[in-house]
Amino acid sequence: MVVKVYGPDYANPKRVLVCLIEKGVEFETVPIDIFKDENRSPEFLSLQPFGSVPVIQDGDYTLFESRAIARYYAQKYKHQGTDLLGKTIEETGLVEQWLEVEAQCYSPPITDLIYKIVLDPIRGLTPDPKLIKESEDKLCKVLDIYEERLSKSKYLAGDFFSLADLSHLSLTQYLMGKMGKEYLIRDRKHVSAWWDDISSRPSWKKVLDQYSL
Repeated sequence: MVVKVYGPDYANPKRVLVCLIEKGVEFETVPIDIFKDENRSPEFLSLQPFGSVPVIQDGDYTLFESRAIARYYAQKYKHQGTDLLGKTIEETGLVEQWLEVEAQCYSPPITDLIYKIVLDPIRGLTPDPKLIKESEDKLCKVLDIYEERLSKSKYLAGDFFSLADLSHLSLTQYLMGKMGKEYLIRDRKHVSAWWDDISSRPSWKKVLDQYSL
């Protein structure tokens, strides 16, 4: 049964797509245009009552929230493709720790910047430089901690690429592209090297080649 992924052109669904590619799981995608409120249709809300993407359908199993989906497939196919969870319970604990850091500390300020710099102008709103600076300052504090961590290990959870690193790809791509904030990464030697490493993976290149961001 081919996995069906809804909303491939947005950032969070790409977290799922790159995970599926790393695990060698076959999938197909279903476009959802949020700007046309397709995520508010009764059909979509029956799958995802909060109206956000992604959602996956795997046979008769439906799951939403990108990190939950990525964890699900990393565990379901642990011994297939790239091991994204670590080989020991201690390694898995570190993967989970940095996944939480990504979700709770890294993602919020980047998401704020995406809304203020990229999405607000599309909606006819004028970005507020003061609010942009506040979000950037919050992100800088997180990136300083990352710089310290990555000075001691190649990847966030240790010396192996994991779900923790993978989970950063789609939002960080905005910094390096549409937002023009690549200096936030490049000004930090170890963060910059880490980004070059994880963003050069064939799985991520395939996602970017096939789906817009």
